Amino acid sequence: MKKSIWIGMICLLAGSQVKAQLSLSGEFRPRTEYSHGYATLAAEDQKPSLFTSQRTRLNFDYKMDLLKVGLVLQDVRTWGSQAQLVSNEDFATSVHQAWADITLFKELSLKVGRQELNYDDQRILGSVGWTQQGRSHDLALFKYAGKVNIHLGIAHHENTNRKNNLYDGPDAYKDLQFLWVNRKTDKFYWSLLFLNNGKPETTGTEQKSKYSQTFGTHIEVPIDQVAFSGNLYFQTGEDGANKSLNAYNLMAEANYRTSEEIQWTVGYEILSGSDYDQVEKNNSFNPLYGTNHKFNGFMDYFYVGNHLNSVGLANGYVKFVLTKKKTVVNADVHFFASEAKISETADNYLGTEVDLSLTQTLNPATKVTFGYSQMFGSQSLEILKGGSNGAFNNWAYLMISVTPKFL
Repeated sequence: MKKSIWIGMICLLAGSQVKAQLSLSGEFRPRTEYSHGYATLAAEDQKPSLFTSQRTRLNFDYKMDLLKVGLVLQDVRTWGSQAQLVSNEDFATSVHQAWADITLFKELSLKVGRQELNYDDQRILGSVGWTQQGRSHDLALFKYAGKVNIHLGIAHHENTNRKNNLYDGPDAYKDLQFLWVNRKTDKFYWSLLFLNNGKPETTGTEQKSKYSQTFGTHIEVPIDQVAFSGNLYFQTGEDGANKSLNAYNLMAEANYRTSEEIQWTVGYEILSGSDYDQVEKNNSFNPLYGTNHKFNGFMDYFYVGNHLNSVGLANGYVKFVLTKKKTVVNADVHFFASEAKISETADNYLGTEVDLSLTQTLNPATKVTFGYSQMFGSQSLEILKGGSNGAFNNWAYLMISVTPKFL
């Protein structure tokens, strides 16, 4: 039944493309990963793991006057997790995106439905494209496009139980509102973000949303061959443990292109943290719904489902990119330290991570990427994460990305 519905939709859209534009594309992305110390330090006697995951997507885009529609069907699995002979629909395809973008007036539109949110450098709101499943939100987004761009997003989540208005669903928030204001010129780019994040708190039969506020700015300034960028965000309100929240995020970065082929990036970022003995307040910054894999090392030791309400992070980094025809070489080095105290005697230095990758374009629709990362952890990282800093902590992957355009 489900298959016939999807086939019917495709035929309907294809039949109407005389007066509109229809595009149909796909994505096949298997990735094999070798892990011995990924996300946390390995134990001395820990054996490495090897597995393959795959993301498969079918993307529909439909455009006509005053209307755009997007639909992304997705299947994410680890090879071997599903039986060869499938007898039920437990592994059915999910809907990653399903939205309609309706033009209300000349400069005002409404995008409503399940959608990705990608803003600025994706520090606070991003689609997390590296993860096979990605992130999308159920919300209404009002968009004003002029000399100054303004976006207003509103989300309210409920379960299927409509008797008591209690939300115990899987998402990190019950209510969310954000306002994004942006101005872009040839010489300057700036944006302001205010995000009100409401997590449900239930007492007996009563439930209310406990809010925290994240607000700040992202700036980009290109000057000849150098592009400067920076972030400054603050967080206030209350956390899930009823502690007052007072945290910040600061980032400064310079990107220098020495030639058409070579690019260097030098930067420093601080995410505030709470001292080990701090109990009354929370000074730990939470990057919320950003693409965190992009910022603090590809081995995901920090802020990828971990390191929240902890000692924070100071991250100094150098990145190198070489682009030559169909080949791209990346080399990143991160120097990590805690922003707050780990213990009375522990040093703040956490470790150094090296990330290397090579991407080769085989044809316009196919890329192959090989990556290798090594974490040189300290005793302080061992105190914080467990495991052993003396173990050989490394991670590698081989990924094939095929993105055909069918229509």
